[in-house]
Amino acid sequence: MPFVVLLSAGVILGGCTGNKKGNPFFSEFKTPFQVPPFEQIQPADYMPAFQEGIKQHNKEIGDIINNTEAPSFDNTIVALDRSGELLRTVATVFGNINEANTNDELQKIEQEAMPILTRHGDEIYMNDKLFARVKAIYDKKDQLGLNPEQAKLLDNTYKDFVRAGANLSASDKDKLRKINEELSMLTLKFGNNLLAENKSYQLVIDNPADLAGMPQSAIDAAAAAAKEKKLDGKWVFTLDVPSITPFLQYDQNRKLREAIKTAYANRA
Repeated sequence: MPFVVLLSAGVILGGCTGNKKGNPFFSEFKTPFQVPPFEQIQPADYMPAFQEGIKQHNKEIGDIINNTEAPSFDNTIVALDRSGELLRTVATVFGNINEANTNDELQKIEQEAMPILTRHGDEIYMNDKLFARVKAIYDKKDQLGLNPEQAKLLDNTYKDFVRAGANLSASDKDKLRKINEELSMLTLKFGNNLLAENKSYQLVIDNPADLAGMPQSAIDAAAAAAKEKKLDGKWVFTLDVPSITPFLQYDQNRKLREAIKTAYANRA
């Protein structure tokens, strides 16, 4: 599995120590349970943290590859699993913020970071020397006396490499790298198209009778949305999940439900 995919599903970890003054990612998160200090993180913090995270991760991967000891579960599989802490932290925080509260600035960062992260993942999973160490351990897995958790980690790690192209020829790896980079940008483009559709559509209601069946909380939210758009006295519903979901579930006007559902289905 490409590293960029792993990043999007990674667990949030505490920030790593660094010397980039003022950037929250380069100091320990002094919060309960090391939850990221979201209120302190600025858009300008992300790219330097991504770049430093990749630098640190490359060094960790290099240490694994250049280890003169024979490949073992601890010096290869565990070391690989624990590598990339800063990069995983930055990507997880950025991914959550970008999904929940994106804006033009964050989208520009995403467009800059995505191809870099994709190439970084390919460089790891298509590294012949690194895969040789992983495969050497996998090939003798039945002799290692691993517990179920260790066996699962080894199996997942090996399959991640294989599925990401580790067994391909050099020419096929080059083809896959190009496909992965193109796919990452197309994925971004599709997501941005969906976002643009969500922003452009609004169902404006000016007759209170058309709100029959709706819970008061949803009505109040629609009134607030209308006020933001200078449509005082009306109600606005959008394709955003918190807006469209209660409308489809509770509103008793079938034609209006059909209209907003059709708009949602035809996005991008």
